[in-house]
Amino acid sequence: MGNRLRSAFRLLSTPLQPDDYTRLVNPLWSKRELRGQIERVIRPADDAVELVIKPGWGVPADFRAGQYIGIGVRVDGRFVWRSYSLTNAPRSADGMLHVTVKAQEQGRLSQHLVAHATPGTIVRLAAPAGDFHLSEPPAPKILFITAGSGITPVMSMLRDLDARDYRGDVVHLHSVRDRNGLLFGEELQRLTTEHDGYHLTVRETGIDGRFSIEEIKELVPDLDDRAIYACGPSKMLDELEANLPKVHTERFTLERGSTDAQGGVVKFPGRGEVEVDGATTILEAGEKIGVQLPYGCRMGICATCTQQLADGTARDLRTGETHEAGERFRACVCVPAGDVEIEL
Repeated sequence: MGNRLRSAFRLLSTPLQPDDYTRLVNPLWSKRELRGQIERVIRPADDAVELVIKPGWGVPADFRAGQYIGIGVRVDGRFVWRSYSLTNAPRSADGMLHVTVKAQEQGRLSQHLVAHATPGTIVRLAAPAGDFHLSEPPAPKILFITAGSGITPVMSMLRDLDARDYRGDVVHLHSVRDRNGLLFGEELQRLTTEHDGYHLTVRETGIDGRFSIEEIKELVPDLDDRAIYACGPSKMLDELEANLPKVHTERFTLERGSTDAQGGVVKFPGRGEVEVDGATTILEAGEKIGVQLPYGCRMGICATCTQQLADGTARDLRTGETHEAGERFRACVCVPAGDVEIEL
């Protein structure tokens, strides 16, 4: 009640917008942004957290198994955004959205959520998106190859297949450093017990190393007959893409190649400017000073973050390609090569 009164006092002493009134009644009502509220926090491991989020007004209720959602959380006074795979099946009865977050060494938001996420927290959301999802209808034979937290989008697929009472054949090869780091272990065991068509092999890489291409072909001799989905470390995905032409992959991290970009001052007219190095993307530069550019995948795939360059040169971290004034570029994978100005 005290927080409500303080919020009301602030609103009475500042110019009001429609959202300011609705926020007092229901913090999930907003016409300016998509919001959600953390309803439950489940801790499956010391370094992981499952968030059950109630979507607010306007958040798209439907998605496809395997897609991700953007989440923005206030950390040290500024909103930090990242995309996380949805782990629940689509069309859930309670309408909740589930994401499972594993703390990453350089992951500011993932570490914050694992350490501090609490029920009742209001978060900002971006609509579900992504091309990594089950076909419709699902293929009669499927191979999943996952490692570590790469199991999260596939967990949504497995839960979706379970909810559909899928009768096809699924082979799942999953790698973890050791059994203590296995996410969803009990549920995977349940699926193995209840579904004759689900065949799970868990590899402890700290003991037996990664699955090689040769081993995969031996374990799954009918590879050519299967739809193949893979998610995990970039090195694993690179090898799979080079050897399995049919594989659909999902990457969680941006490969920051050597572009020799020197960085510079990034100007957002009327919004501010910030100086960054040659490894900081223009999307990340905006986030440092509270300028929230639209984005989706943060991997240069979906094009949601596309902006126009008003002045200067931007360079693509993945390919080294340069973009000059007047050209459009993807802010999530481009860095400043000198001072730049973004056309907003």
